[in-house]
Amino acid sequence: MANNKNDNLTRRDVVQLGAAAALSAPFLQTVKAASNQIQLGLIGTGGRGQYHITHLNKLDGHKLVAACDLYEPNLKKAIADSKDKPQGYKDYRELLSRKDVDAVMIAAPLYMHYPMTRDAILAGKHVFCEKSLVFKPEEAFALRALMKEHSRQVLQVGLQRRYSQFYQVARQMIDKGLLGDVTNVYAQWHRNLVAKPSKNWIMKKNDPRGDDANWRLLKKMSGGLTGELASHQIDIADWMFGSHPEMVMGLGGVDYFKDGRDNYDNIQLIFRYPKGQRLMYSSICTNSHSPMFNASRTEFGEIIMGTKGTLHLTVGTDEEPALGLWFREPEKPAEAGAGAKPVVAGASLASTGKGSKSLPVLLGKDEVTEKDTFLSKEMKYARRWLYSKGVMVPEEDKNPVDTQLESFFECCRNGGKPKADIEVGLADSSAVMMSNLAMDEGRRVYFNEFEKMAAGKKA
Repeated sequence: MANNKNDNLTRRDVVQLGAAAALSAPFLQTVKAASNQIQLGLIGTGGRGQYHITHLNKLDGHKLVAACDLYEPNLKKAIADSKDKPQGYKDYRELLSRKDVDAVMIAAPLYMHYPMTRDAILAGKHVFCEKSLVFKPEEAFALRALMKEHSRQVLQVGLQRRYSQFYQVARQMIDKGLLGDVTNVYAQWHRNLVAKPSKNWIMKKNDPRGDDANWRLLKKMSGGLTGELASHQIDIADWMFGSHPEMVMGLGGVDYFKDGRDNYDNIQLIFRYPKGQRLMYSSICTNSHSPMFNASRTEFGEIIMGTKGTLHLTVGTDEEPALGLWFREPEKPAEAGAGAKPVVAGASLASTGKGSKSLPVLLGKDEVTEKDTFLSKEMKYARRWLYSKGVMVPEEDKNPVDTQLESFFECCRNGGKPKADIEVGLADSSAVMMSNLAMDEGRRVYFNEFEKMAAGKKA
């Protein structure tokens, strides 16, 4: 544990103290543990950090040797819950000074992501940082410059949908033209904090941690719903469109929870992309209904719409599988021949067309190939028939959270570019910042303003 002299450290104290310890560290921490095992440190043992520990406990190829948090109850719980029983610290710089730590995971509040990532890179560590990667425009430019100087180190962002088989198949379907021209994405993350209060999004009164206990609700520490939730789904739109937004407009307000928060409790955003494509996004805190999947799932998901078809997608959780449905657009009706009855114009007689039946999005393991044996083909056909009847749904082999962590460890060992790398993370962070600016100022915000916002400011 840290010495008593650190017991009164606040996160802002740590930021102001700078990176003196890190600056004297080696350029790159090489993986040298037995069996090529990653020696891992975890910075931030709140809700997300503890969630990661439950997944780390199931994964091989690493050992959690150190954990850090200013709040002792969370730190003690993390140490107790981890199968590796890491050493605890209150000052993250002490953790970074350990020469046996190869890589760190950062699951601290958003406003600490950049200083902690910067110090970890300077200390020679590989870094997995939760989204959003940075909090301010100037941090984006500073981190990009830093990573150019430390290009041998891995920096991966916690955007786990990039590691989901369903979303990868969706991107392949777009590449093959199965959706035609993709023109629109609708995404939502709706929760009901009235019927089902969440400990992370309801103001905690008289908590000894003060603002730190409510950091998601405060603009000075968090990007709010945009940073914590929308960031995942903005990234999906970028990926599926193959580009980044050029403009965003939106509406947000503190309309229901009058508890002292200044981050919005509901937001609606519209993004315009270079080819005229649109992302329409909604996040509310008073209802969890989803119109996707016949309302069999609540809260979050995406609808990807093209001229030839539509996909409904949602990522899996620890209790529920990922889902993917494909709807083909109705075919263009044949032109009427001679003698056909004329169509009478009028709204009351107009037909909206017959909808198509949903088809399951098939994963690679369900595709029939020439290499399949007779038995394996029959098994695949049987599964596909059961999918079509709604008896079964295709399921990923692993939760994407596990896949992204395993991919991070592999990149640390052998090099390689993460699917959610620094540029993915910075594009996502900029979209969060510009979206919040659009709602705060009540105007259209253009993404070419981003560089001007960082001008003259030091990270």
